[in-house]
Amino acid sequence: MNYPTVYTALPGSPIHLVGKTGQAVQISIHSPSQYICANREQILPDWKKQVSLWVVIVLQQSGYELVESTPEIETEKERLREKFMRFGCDVAFNLRDCNYLTDVIDPRTGYPLLSRPGKILHDDTAAVKALLRYPVIQNKCRVLIHPSWGMAVYPGILISQAPPFLIEWVIRSIAPLHGWKMKTED
Repeated sequence: MNYPTVYTALPGSPIHLVGKTGQAVQISIHSPSQYICANREQILPDWKKQVSLWVVIVLQQSGYELVESTPEIETEKERLREKFMRFGCDVAFNLRDCNYLTDVIDPRTGYPLLSRPGKILHDDTAAVKALLRYPVIQNKCRVLIHPSWGMAVYPGILISQAPPFLIEWVIRSIAPLHGWKMKTED
């Protein structure tokens, strides 16, 4: 299988969105990491016969650096998780309506929401590190370091067999329904 590393409208550049509160969202589409390729049947056991898979990384800018565990930070994580889950499920169901297997990985558990869970879970932070080469620090949990947002970043992952152009079209169609609009240049 020969996949390009990243697929977006402009090769190598992610889709940049901004929410109503001004917090940024960065979305990119990638061929699967080596971990996903090696463990696909154990992560998504019902997806054994899928030849082509794409990984969608959704990074949301947090209002806080996600390093410590305080009530405010835990509330922020839950808010970002819910926002990702709503958006991810809308994208997934739209792609499923087009007969493409698609799933949302729950950032809290690492298990798929719409498929039977496998024997091992998916690690969103490891996927972002592998696919975007963002550094990770080990704290009580692993924390990504975004080049612009620092440690104020919350990752989410979708996996789909849909072609990248369709994934991108669905993302761009659904994003405004979740209060995310295209970021204009400063």
